[in-house]
Amino acid sequence: MLYVPVGVVFVNAVVEDGVPTLEHVAAVLTDPFYFGALADVFADPLVIRTHLGSLAAWLGAVSISVSLEYPIPGVSLPVPWPGVEMPDVRTGLFGFTAYQAALSTAASVALGLPAAYVLANYEFYGRRTLRSLTILPFVLPGIMVAVGFYAMFGRAGTLNTLLGLVGIGPFAFIEAAPLAVVILAHAFYNAPLVARLTVAAWESVDVRTVETARSLGASKRRAFRDVVVPQLVPAVLTGALLTFIFTFMTFPIVLALGGLQLATVEVWIYDRIQRLDVVEAATLAILETILSLGLTYAYLRYESAQAGFSQAASRPAREALFPDLRTACSPRRLAIVGYGLVALVLFVGPMASLVVGSVTDGSGLTLRNYAFLLERQLEGASFQTLPLPAIRNSLLFGVATLAVAVPMGVVLSVLTVRAGRSGTVIDTLAMLPLAVSGVVFGIGLLQGLVFGVSLPGGWRLQITGAVAIVVAHAVAAYPFVTRNVSPLLANLDPAMVESARALGASRLRALLDIELPLVAHGIVAGAAFAFAISIGEFSSTVILASGSESYTMPVAVERYLGRRSGPAIAMATVLLVVTAASFVVIDRVGGRGDP
Repeated sequence: MLYVPVGVVFVNAVVEDGVPTLEHVAAVLTDPFYFGALADVFADPLVIRTHLGSLAAWLGAVSISVSLEYPIPGVSLPVPWPGVEMPDVRTGLFGFTAYQAALSTAASVALGLPAAYVLANYEFYGRRTLRSLTILPFVLPGIMVAVGFYAMFGRAGTLNTLLGLVGIGPFAFIEAAPLAVVILAHAFYNAPLVARLTVAAWESVDVRTVETARSLGASKRRAFRDVVVPQLVPAVLTGALLTFIFTFMTFPIVLALGGLQLATVEVWIYDRIQRLDVVEAATLAILETILSLGLTYAYLRYESAQAGFSQAASRPAREALFPDLRTACSPRRLAIVGYGLVALVLFVGPMASLVVGSVTDGSGLTLRNYAFLLERQLEGASFQTLPLPAIRNSLLFGVATLAVAVPMGVVLSVLTVRAGRSGTVIDTLAMLPLAVSGVVFGIGLLQGLVFGVSLPGGWRLQITGAVAIVVAHAVAAYPFVTRNVSPLLANLDPAMVESARALGASRLRALLDIELPLVAHGIVAGAAFAFAISIGEFSSTVILASGSESYTMPVAVERYLGRRSGPAIAMATVLLVVTAASFVVIDRVGGRGDP
């Protein structure tokens, strides 16, 4: 289910008419459209000295060149920020993808660290709920978040409506600065991830080490810098690396908010598939997968070296956020209030705008958008995207995904924990879905298992329709089961298993009767994550559902968005309701385990 589709993509890139070749890979590496200034170096590595100036500019560029034009007439990369002068260095498609990922990572860290500081050091009403909300990146579908930002920053969005109340606007935020909106949407996703990892690290700091530094003459600021910060850096770097990986492989957010105007590697691969240029798409996919797999392996090695955050023997006491009126007006508290307002606009605004936009239009409150969905359902034309089949398919695929992903995740957790030193290699191979984008995997499924793979003996392996989509969802979901179960299995006392074995239990019996019941809440949490991942999966589904009736709610949202924004927002609101139900299960049952 995993390696065959990925292998099919790799074969398409390096085999032509049955003969191995690197011609297509070399063509992409030496094309300035894809690698900008680096293309000359790939073409002739021996003359790298003559390109050091352009390479330094390529690596140090803080923006992109508007001279990079796509093969589509009239489509070019826009300026990321109005008024910023563009350099002459062409970064290419991969350079722009890395550039927007770096900006998104910086924005996510900048927004996530203040949240971690507040959650780790202050006590206030709702703190536990806010910390639980930091798992949102793993629950909310990307296409729904994109529609939420469209509902907030669009011409008829919430922000322009509020500005109109004071006689300002409307402004074309998305059209004028699409990259800025995309970066904010990425920060919406990944800042909670940075905050969650950093809070865990902050709470693991032993307060006695800080007190020792203070007793030796260090100031409060010096003790924080020399004792606390070094213990936070690994968590921040881990969150930043994960954010970079996720945003480098970004697809639904850029597709919905930027399209080909802001094409990343993922969006361009999807466009190549739409144009039936399979070889070029496969070649791009193989290069992207190599880069992302290398980053994922680096993350897993780094995480293994850190060996997790142990609970501090003496955790720092949290102080009340607003103990009295005089303290509430201090500069630090006022800064926290200011950050809270920014976070409220960024994190609550898009989802609130989504709900409000589904029941309003330019004239006020209306149910016209939902009426459109109902009329579309009653018409029932086979060529149309109907809402009820989309909802039904999403729920059925979610349940089927559980039946496949949960056993897969548990088995891989057991293998990873018992593998000893080779566990990192197994973990890396098992986490391949985190390094392979849904678009790439969807292409591999379509070209491989959907079209059929010949086996020895004249047999043919072929899966089609809904089964292929469930396979794609299960592969995307099982790593989250593994990440929830593995830490719990690793922390179990081996003496319990040894006692069971001494009393005559087999290894399998000890696993079923002792180990799995003790990690049951992690399994349930992983199952909730798997269901939520399936409900929101878009990248591979939009490829596999093309031309069939196996479309899901995220695919329906994207199809509606391409025609009428109102029904798309209404459909995204329905998706939000279903996703919120999954989140409640995760929060209630799985809040004790981290993804």
